[in-house]
Amino acid sequence: MSAPDRRRLVLVVGAGRSGTSLLTGVFSELGFHIPQPEVEADDTNPRGFSEPRWVVDFHTRLLKARKVTVNDSRPSAWEATFATADDEAARAALRKWLAGELEKGEAVVVKDPRTSWFLPLWTRTAADLGISTSFVTMLRHPAEILKSALKSYGTWQTQASRVSAWINISLETERVTRGATRTFVRYEDLLGDWRTEMERIGGALDLPLITGGIPDERARAVDEFVDPGLHRNRVGWHEMDVPARVEELAERVWDELQPLARTGGSTPEVQAALDASRQEFDAMHAEAEAIVQSSITAAKKAGGAKKGPRQPAPPPTLRVRVARRIPKQHRQRIRRALGSLGRSS
Repeated sequence: MSAPDRRRLVLVVGAGRSGTSLLTGVFSELGFHIPQPEVEADDTNPRGFSEPRWVVDFHTRLLKARKVTVNDSRPSAWEATFATADDEAARAALRKWLAGELEKGEAVVVKDPRTSWFLPLWTRTAADLGISTSFVTMLRHPAEILKSALKSYGTWQTQASRVSAWINISLETERVTRGATRTFVRYEDLLGDWRTEMERIGGALDLPLITGGIPDERARAVDEFVDPGLHRNRVGWHEMDVPARVEELAERVWDELQPLARTGGSTPEVQAALDASRQEFDAMHAEAEAIVQSSITAAKKAGGAKKGPRQPAPPPTLRVRVARRIPKQHRQRIRRALGSLGRSS
């Protein structure tokens, strides 16, 4: 009898700034394989992003080709990104990379805030390799995510748009992973008691590295890594500039997601509530697009006016037309003669 396949692919998903870097860092300290090289740490994430450079570049190219941003609030954007599951070139590239990483570690953890846009691509490619995929979704209050994003990414995207993107990504990530091996983790719970949360994750996802007990040495390393002081963006909606209707829907979706962070919390009733919120958000977004159609049209025209069609070259001058009629070797002699005449004068 052959030994059971212990290889695992764990995708850490959820909106950016939700604590995904913290969770992936804990996985790393516990012996899981984080593909290298990683995106380098910076002031916005001094402990590191735990994001494979290859994956970030791969997703960025796919998003750019489909004109989708990482924090896109459009429900229609999912159709374009999910279609990559049928892109043979994208699947071949991911399959080659993933196969190589699975040879380096039996439990591979991949985290990138762009991953949710390509979940069908990942699951289909992993299936090609005979590997099942499991998911961990981080949950953090949208007002805190917004505050963190403003510090890290600036104000180029409006607060209403960022919160709408959180709604869009959170609802679709939950919907697409239904029926899969998955679990949800609250950011504050992971910071408060990482042992309990990791044991729960290990049991839910059947991860042998943490279901058989955590060695003391690794536990001490995680204790040093997890800093409760990281939870510094404790804010409420009163500090944000978000329309009341968007705020109300975001708060409701946040409440509806909470049961998922408990074992057995993904009930038909919870899913039905989330589906209703999805429908409401889709309708609200379509309404907003219809209202601002004139602004969208004006922006497109302004962009076209800036670029504009390439203007035809001006017609050649009389001097150029005459010069073109003189053979090249004679033109050179004439230029030298004129040069000598100018110097002698």
